[in-house]
Amino acid sequence: MSMLTVRDLAGGYPGTRVLDGVDLSVPEGGVLCLLGRNGVGKTTFVHTVMGLLPGTGSVLFDGQELLGRPAHMIARAGLALVPQGRRVFGPLTVEENLAIAARSSRGGRWKPADVYDLFPRLHERRRNRGDQLSGGEQEMLSIGRALVTNPRLLLLDEPSDGLAPSIVNLVGDVVEALSAEGVTILLVEQNLALALRVATEVAVMTKGRVTFRGDPGDLRSDARRVRDLLGVG
Repeated sequence: MSMLTVRDLAGGYPGTRVLDGVDLSVPEGGVLCLLGRNGVGKTTFVHTVMGLLPGTGSVLFDGQELLGRPAHMIARAGLALVPQGRRVFGPLTVEENLAIAARSSRGGRWKPADVYDLFPRLHERRRNRGDQLSGGEQEMLSIGRALVTNPRLLLLDEPSDGLAPSIVNLVGDVVEALSAEGVTILLVEQNLALALRVATEVAVMTKGRVTFRGDPGDLRSDARRVRDLLGVG
């Protein structure tokens, strides 16, 4: 059963059409990794789903149409975005970043204390401002900030971007742990190794459309297809 079903989604920025009829579904309880080269529309897709950009077509979440709703209503419906580049509130402490997000929580498993259990480093740094954290610590905080809203669908946009290999491995551990708890995840990535490690399904976007979808093993075992679709390997 699909938690999120996107049909014929088009959109972009003023004067620029980026998405050209995207069809994609995210199965409940799964980890769908959306891959693609730079500039093909992956972040635009995520922002359109979250109501941060306008679009046409259909975005169904648990059977309810989200397209056209404001971003805060989409978040209240149970979606949470971990944006590319982290975007934590720099002047606020770790504690304050989590507290602000937790205020909008629908209630559930995740509270700030649970985030500290997941990321002990954040507990050590809880009184530090967001702009005093390393890139890896900011990524932990961005994920934690999304979790305390207790989402049913977590969208992670390039969480490995600019991070050391040890932190990338930690991100993979976290995705696997969340999936084991039943959180549905849409992971946008360019790190092929991370994507193939954690995904239950993979999709590839090319020029604003999804041009491939399959099992991670379909890419893992086919270097030529990886080169054709992603330009790597």
